[in-house]
Order: sequence, then structure tokens, then C-alpha cells
Amino acid sequence: MADKKSKKNKSQQNSTIAVNRQATHEYFIEERYEAGLVLEGWEVKSLREGKVQLKESYVSIKRGEAWLSGAHISPLLSASTHIRPEAVRAKKLLLNRHELNKLIGSVERKGYTIIPLSLYWKHGRAKLEIGLAKGKQLHDKRASAKDRDWQREKARIMKHG
Repeated sequence: MADKKSKKNKSQQNSTIAVNRQATHEYFIEERYEAGLVLEGWEVKSLREGKVQLKESYVSIKRGEAWLSGAHISPLLSASTHIRPEAVRAKKLLLNRHELNKLIGSVERKGYTIIPLSLYWKHGRAKLEIGLAKGKQLHDKRASAKDRDWQREKARIMKHG
């Protein structure tokens, strides 16, 4: 019984597969959404091994559907021999119609961008957290860095003082 409990905690700790750290530096995240992914078998196996990179990926809207492009999933060496793994193919995102309509409206009318933030497991399924974002200007990035440094300094002072 103790084994089951430790196994469950272990799987919950490792639920995050990849995080796009550059996203919060480059953009102001206004809203966050959770989307499912349409994946092939070899891609799921690679995700389980953590062989994915979201750094240069983006979400685009085509014909009323959301697609993840530029995400690099490295194929495993033991992938099946009868398929040709394509590392950076576009993957369809699964969102409900209401969420899609809201995203499409924000992108087309308000000038927002949709960016992938993190990839994680939820109940055995791969989920992608996407953010509705506005780009930061250079002075905004400097202000964010200054804020982050001040928070770090403040924590250091509080710890020692």
C-alpha cells in the first residue's frame, strides 16, 4: 500500500514535460487555456522521455482550428520502422468551440498572440497550456527584470534581517 502512494506522488511530481521560459520574458500573458493535443504514438513515447522543446513554437489558427507549429519532438531511436517520424510537424490542438471563438476574436481584432507556455501530463493525457499574450517592448522587459531583481533582493534582506 505504501508503494502505491509513493508511485502516485512520483507521477504527480513529474507531470510537467516542458516549459517555455522565454514566453514570460517576451510577452505579457493575459489569459491561459488548457488544450489537448492530437499526437502520434511515437510522439507520446518521446514525450514520456521528455524529448520535447517548446522554445521556438507558436500557435496558429487555420480554418477555425488551432495548430501548434515549431514544437520539436525528437524521435526515439527505438521508434517503429514502418513510420517516418517528423520532428516538427504541426499538431492539432483540441479546444472547445467557445474557447476557439474567443481566441480567434482576440487574435484578429485585438492583436493578441497565442503562445505555448507549458506541456504536461494530466490523467495520462498530454495537455498544452497556451496563453493569450501581448508582446513586450524593450523597456517593459527592463522593468520586468528590475522587478524580479528587487523581489530577489527583498527576499534576501528579509531572510538575513
